[in-house]
Amino acid sequence: MQSLLRWGIENSTPQNTNTNTNTTTTANNTANTNTTTANAPPSRRPDLNPEIIDLLLGKSDAVLMKEAMAIAVDEGNTEEDRVSALDNLEMLIEQIDNANNLTNLKMWEPLHALLTSSPDSVATQALWVIGTALQNNPSAQDAYLKLNPLPTLTSFLSPPPQSTNSNSTPPKSPKTPSKPLRSKAIYALSGLLKHNAPALLQLSVNDAHGCDGWDRLCLALQDPDITIRRKTLFLLNALLIPSPSPDPSPSPDRSPSPSLGNLHTPSQTQHSQNSQHPIHPNSHSIHLSDPSRVSTSAPTYQALLTHGIIDTLIAGLTRSLPYGGDGDTGDTKEEVDGEFKEMGVSLLNTYISLSQSHTHTQHPTTPLTPSQKTVSGNGSPLSLPPKNKNWLPS
Repeated sequence: MQSLLRWGIENSTPQNTNTNTNTTTTANNTANTNTTTANAPPSRRPDLNPEIIDLLLGKSDAVLMKEAMAIAVDEGNTEEDRVSALDNLEMLIEQIDNANNLTNLKMWEPLHALLTSSPDSVATQALWVIGTALQNNPSAQDAYLKLNPLPTLTSFLSPPPQSTNSNSTPPKSPKTPSKPLRSKAIYALSGLLKHNAPALLQLSVNDAHGCDGWDRLCLALQDPDITIRRKTLFLLNALLIPSPSPDPSPSPDRSPSPSLGNLHTPSQTQHSQNSQHPIHPNSHSIHLSDPSRVSTSAPTYQALLTHGIIDTLIAGLTRSLPYGGDGDTGDTKEEVDGEFKEMGVSLLNTYISLSQSHTHTQHPTTPLTPSQKTVSGNGSPLSLPPKNKNWLPS
């Protein structure tokens, strides 16, 4: 609407302020000029100052985004100005159209480059922008994934070493990512991985160009800061929960699970290639053309098995780790954090339910091993909720 108003002002015909104009001459010339001007495109008014229009209507979001990025990438600016510019950019790309416009404006590359070429505060703010742009936005996910960002994002998940001496604080390495960096890295990974099976395949690559992503997430479950452990566990829960089945021919009496209705996935009547509903290009069209894209449950399940994440989780549920941001003993608590325990038991419940579910034949029917069931710091068994035959992820 703002752009339309701007165009109307710039291309409007200025009013004639000369009251003594010869109206007879104008009438005579009208017949001769009607044919010429009828098909002529409107021209910009030369008497309008663009700066005045900007003051009246404000700059477009695209212009504001480019200006914010220019400030953020300029190392000559102060760190505070660069962080402020990225904060403004983050607010702009909360609108999905602006987030998708990052591709058209060629801003993904410089934004990603800030993660490795900037001070911690700037890199942290850049991660915040990236995570916000990716949230529930398949189009932005695909655009960013082309840059192979997972090795960089997961490199921030290396927690500082924990102290083994109760009277000392663990030494800090200059290469150790700060707590804000680790936290915002989880936020960006969450935006990129949720409902994005292709990204999970890249997360599993362990070659020279890979990222050892699952091993890094396993490390994040042992982070000395409890908030990062919670965020990691929340992400694993989201990736493990099964997505709606892409069955193109559901039975008439079968309705989708209400607990999964909040996912932006195609309706079952649109899964068929011969569906009468056309697929219009938009941010979520990939979900219609490729419903399997949202299925992250199977690869996540396999990763929990093969990367020792279940063992790490059980150890975290039975043996308390320091709570401090740097693993300092001053913030250590003797009991496991209640929120972490609740989410951890929920993840185990989902894991066991998938193991024993006949509808997930791609999952090995392997429940927890006896040692996993009984492992504990004090020898007591780990208490798990009973299996619910009518289990649905909540």
